[in-house]
Amino acid sequence: MKKIALAVAALLAAPALFAQTSAQDYMSRYTLLVNKLGPAGVGIETLIGKWEADYPDDVDMLCAKYNYYHTKCQHEEVVQKSQAHFLGADPVLTLKDSTGVDVHYFTETIYDDEMYGLATQALDKAIRLRGDDISLRFTKIASLLNYEKESPDMATQALRSLIDYHCTSHPKWKYGEEVFTDEDFRASMKDYCFFLFRTASPASMESFRSVSEKLLSYYPKDTDYLNNIGSYYLATKKDYKSAMKYYSKSLKLDPDNYAAIKNCVLASRKLGNSKQEKKYLQMLMRVSPDEMEKNAAKVRMEALK
Repeated sequence: MKKIALAVAALLAAPALFAQTSAQDYMSRYTLLVNKLGPAGVGIETLIGKWEADYPDDVDMLCAKYNYYHTKCQHEEVVQKSQAHFLGADPVLTLKDSTGVDVHYFTETIYDDEMYGLATQALDKAIRLRGDDISLRFTKIASLLNYEKESPDMATQALRSLIDYHCTSHPKWKYGEEVFTDEDFRASMKDYCFFLFRTASPASMESFRSVSEKLLSYYPKDTDYLNNIGSYYLATKKDYKSAMKYYSKSLKLDPDNYAAIKNCVLASRKLGNSKQEKKYLQMLMRVSPDEMEKNAAKVRMEALK
């Protein structure tokens, strides 16, 4: 009886030895583990290894591999810096040293370069296999921006290359399963520009200018990109005349452009041009959505008389 039972058990187990797990089954197991343990939980690396052995060109597997290594390669540390802001964020703590000078502490994400490289390799392969899914390219750019921090050289090159590709080849993008239009693309680029501006390091501001100029070369009537370059000259170079030139171009296209008018007020003030400042203060009172700002502009105008 014992021999028969063992034989029956072996026979029942035999199909499992020959039937390959489907890619969808791997995806289901992966999703279940991630929901329970997170993207770098115990057992996930082993599952991805088996998944890759069976389906080396499965984009879902490559994304899972990217998520695993990208999560695994990061940890946070509290770091000391002299500057008042770091990557657009306020310090988590500020203390004074023995001389009374403020010392700022920030939470910074530290990366393991080797594991980050493994994550990037998986994502790059996914992009090659599913080139029409712009979400994968955006994931790569966002990852580079966070990895490079205050010196986003590779991220800037990736952005400029993507802009050239989009504007010359006009690919039919998807974002996951959704159609991704040119309007969506332009809105996304504006978000990236804002991220670079908010980072506010010398290198990120140069990237902000570079990406904005690239976009403006393809969209010369987009007032947001014109304002970006004006803001670069205003905030970084203190070149108020050059800033005014770009804001003026923006206002020719959109006479009620709030951002351009507000920055013209500031640039005029920096230039010491009261007559010009009053002109833009009047415009600001007309377009501002904020009653307090309108009142402040009125008070400023009266002070300039």
